[in-house]
Amino acid sequence: MTLQLRVGESSATGPRQENQDAIRIVTPAPHLAVSKGHLMAVADGVSQCPDGGLAARATLQALALDYYSTPETWSVTQALERLLKAHNRWLRANGGGQPLLTTLTALVLRGQRYTIAHIGDCRAYLLRNGQLRRLTSDHVWEQPGMQHVLKRALGLDEHLVMDYLEGELRAGDRLLVVSDGVWSTSDDTCIGRCMMANEDPATACSQLIQLAHDAGSQDNASALLVCIEELPQTSLADALVPLNERALPPRLRSGQQFESWHIEAVLAESRQSIVYRVKDPQQQSWLLKTLPAQHHDNNCAHRDLVLEEWFMRRCAAQQVPELHPLPGRRHLYYVMRDYPGKTLERQKREQGLLSLAQIQTLAPELVRAVGMMHRRNLLHRDIKPDNLHRGEDGVLRLLDYGMAFCPGLSTWEPNHQPPGTPSYIAPELFSGAEPSPQQDIYSTGVTLYYLITGHYPYGEIEAFQHPRFTRPTPPSRYRHDLPTWLDACLLKAVEPDPHRRYETAEQWLLALEQGDRHSVQTEHMPLLEREPLLVWRAIAIGALIMNLALLGVMLY
Repeated sequence: MTLQLRVGESSATGPRQENQDAIRIVTPAPHLAVSKGHLMAVADGVSQCPDGGLAARATLQALALDYYSTPETWSVTQALERLLKAHNRWLRANGGGQPLLTTLTALVLRGQRYTIAHIGDCRAYLLRNGQLRRLTSDHVWEQPGMQHVLKRALGLDEHLVMDYLEGELRAGDRLLVVSDGVWSTSDDTCIGRCMMANEDPATACSQLIQLAHDAGSQDNASALLVCIEELPQTSLADALVPLNERALPPRLRSGQQFESWHIEAVLAESRQSIVYRVKDPQQQSWLLKTLPAQHHDNNCAHRDLVLEEWFMRRCAAQQVPELHPLPGRRHLYYVMRDYPGKTLERQKREQGLLSLAQIQTLAPELVRAVGMMHRRNLLHRDIKPDNLHRGEDGVLRLLDYGMAFCPGLSTWEPNHQPPGTPSYIAPELFSGAEPSPQQDIYSTGVTLYYLITGHYPYGEIEAFQHPRFTRPTPPSRYRHDLPTWLDACLLKAVEPDPHRRYETAEQWLLALEQGDRHSVQTEHMPLLEREPLLVWRAIAIGALIMNLALLGVMLY
């Protein structure tokens, strides 16, 4: 079942000759309706600017086009904030010397939730079980006589500050967005009564506008009403691929033909998955991943595999394995490119620890790959040497997205036995913390620490163990050739307190790229600036020795 809506809208100029309000209702393609949601908005151009009507129309046009072009893995708020900040700069630059100004109240309905982006003096209301609640605040000056003067609008300030609100939807809810031409002469009681009296949303909108103008409103008046008929009962994975449409493949054998694939061998097998090496009709080598037979009736495992493929397709980048488009697929599996090369775990077993030159090449590559995922609003959650592949083409790739998490799309429940390999799991996850980018940063730090030293910062952690984290062992204890700055970088990445780690992968990358220069600079700094604690300790100890010596002289 998908989200079922009834939407109505109406707009009128009233006494004014030009309507500077704008309304936009977007009907997205079915797959975008699931991943991005339904978008609708009201904008009210500010009449004091050169062309308020243009500002309102251009804003809704940009919103409708750009929102559905943002990555499907981005949260609604993340996508709206990015594109509205860019559009705010456009409004400020295209007003013929003065900025174009407009208010905006945008509504996105996705799954069982709504998100509102709001700036200015349009209003959004929620009618639920006969009770009307205003969801937004007016961004106007509160001084007498200035109640209709905006203090926030799109195009007004260089640094845009929007209000973002989120909430749960219920069947039967009605969400209304109106411009100030409606609410300025109609109180909330009148608005709520009109919403309840009209079953048809378009009729309700028309009546709201008529009531406002009859009451003396001199402004353009616009109304948009959404009625929630039915809510989806399924997860994102269910909506993307109905699970009953594809069955698991049977057990495949070497030399067998399966759909359009020639099976060569089983490459890897576990309780969670099977990976086959296969070839296509053009003799290109690929890897086919599916589930073992014992998961035939396991809908959760089916959903996880569907989401794993979905995330990888929407995280397309050089650091992510290429996926085959799979036209005509009839079973539950996906296929990715088979790259010649080896994992970093295998490389360590065969060649030993990384050299200092290899470390300085690998660390920025890996941190950059993690940052790429985070910018797409994805958390890998299983970064370790076994899931890092160095191809013969020189590219470092992140493998195995079976535990990937997308805030806003994935579901999360506290779990005191967190997913992943225990030695690489961030300390806060053992206490049931919500997934966050800092946990990937921790796993990345442990991975580099292990490849450099052959040890773990807190020792090896076994499954079902609840470890205690104190202070990590400096990697320089095992590798005396490590520069001080790299030692500090790794220690900061594996801090037990997530607030003391790098805030983002980009921050860590900057520290790595500036490390050599910082190291050279600190050699010429006074000792007091480089090691203030050491200097003051030495002074304190020296003073104590002198006092003891003086005391001894006095006693004798």
